[in-house]
Amino acid sequence: MKVKYLVLASSLMLSAASFAQKDELKTLKKLYGKDQLSADDISSYKANVNKLTAMSGLAESDLIYTNFYKSMLPILELNEAMMKNPNDISAFAKSLTPANINTLAAGLNNVLDFEKKSGKAIYTSDIKETIASFKPMMLQYAYTLAASNYKDAAKIFEAVYNLDKSDPNNLYNASVLSLQAKDYDNTLKYYEELISIHYTGEGVNHIAVSKANGQDDTFASDDERKKAIKMGTHEKPRDEKIPSKRGEIYKNYASILIEKGRIDDAKKAISEARLLNPDDSDLIVSEANLYYQTKDMESYKRLISEAIQKKPNDVDLLFNLGVVSTTSGDIDGAKKYYERAISINPNYFNAYNNLGALYLMDDDKIVKEMNSLGMSAKEIKRYDELKSKRQTMFKSALPYYEKALELKPNDEGIKSMLLGVYQFLEMDAKYKALKAKK
Repeated sequence: MKVKYLVLASSLMLSAASFAQKDELKTLKKLYGKDQLSADDISSYKANVNKLTAMSGLAESDLIYTNFYKSMLPILELNEAMMKNPNDISAFAKSLTPANINTLAAGLNNVLDFEKKSGKAIYTSDIKETIASFKPMMLQYAYTLAASNYKDAAKIFEAVYNLDKSDPNNLYNASVLSLQAKDYDNTLKYYEELISIHYTGEGVNHIAVSKANGQDDTFASDDERKKAIKMGTHEKPRDEKIPSKRGEIYKNYASILIEKGRIDDAKKAISEARLLNPDDSDLIVSEANLYYQTKDMESYKRLISEAIQKKPNDVDLLFNLGVVSTTSGDIDGAKKYYERAISINPNYFNAYNNLGALYLMDDDKIVKEMNSLGMSAKEIKRYDELKSKRQTMFKSALPYYEKALELKPNDEGIKSMLLGVYQFLEMDAKYKALKAKK
């Protein structure tokens, strides 16, 4: 009898806990369904989340929805802060931390998976709407943060990718910023994920010129651009192909592995990629770069030749070979590749821009030497030699920068370079005319 009473008492306790769980979940569901929560509502919401979180033995569905409600707390707190002060930028930093976004991602995606499996879409549409509403805000915060803190911005982009894995461009952004921050461990992690999902980054930029300022604007889709043109705010639509980033990813991935002394892993990664994509010229270039870094010049030259043989008239390939040649110190080779790209496509902006830069790449070193010289006869003679050399360099770069500006008249970087060239060569009329357009 005593044992039976104990079992009965235990059953009653479980039953009471079960009712309690249902009550708290009912309260949270009711609060979550409100259009606007008061301060008291938010306090009640937090209290019920805390009660549920402290309970053990929750059923699978109860645990999933408990974590869902808990994961939404940073969003509720952000809403509360913005209601009090819409200009409180610090609220973003406090609420939209990588940890909070990752928790949100886990909470939301677990519910989506559970409801898909169960066939009962209670919050599915609401969650998709939440992601669509808050994702742009999170991305804007990440882009703002990227101006001053590469490492933290990378973590935000990674968290946003975890929130919505249908948009892997955010993971790519995380890899770029992480690399800039020299956070190589996380960069490797991001690259490995990008490689595993077969990310290429290929696409099309839908561009039109703003009538308000003459600048290029990029639209999310062709339909969005058509709307802007129909409204009369934009004109001159054009599409620009976004080339594959696969080669860049493998090149950087292999470079980090080499930096860490994992040369065999680097070679294995590139060779596996080549097996899967034997005709991918970007990967051939990446493998060539790998062998250059390991000072295997014979393999480097063989792969460069292989790339050209496969696509002799591919201007993007020739441009990439120019970049690789510049990095490897083969300046004459780089000029040859850029000039060949221009001969195939006379309007290839990037080749003109890089050719101009090639002719001026030693300018900082020359200026430094000129500034270090004194007033002796020998030093004055050397100064004049260097000045003459600079004039030759600037005259050589001039036509390439002028053509680049002709192709992209609103490019501020090209304008700044040309102003410097005009000023040094004392081309006052051209300097004043361009200066007036800035």
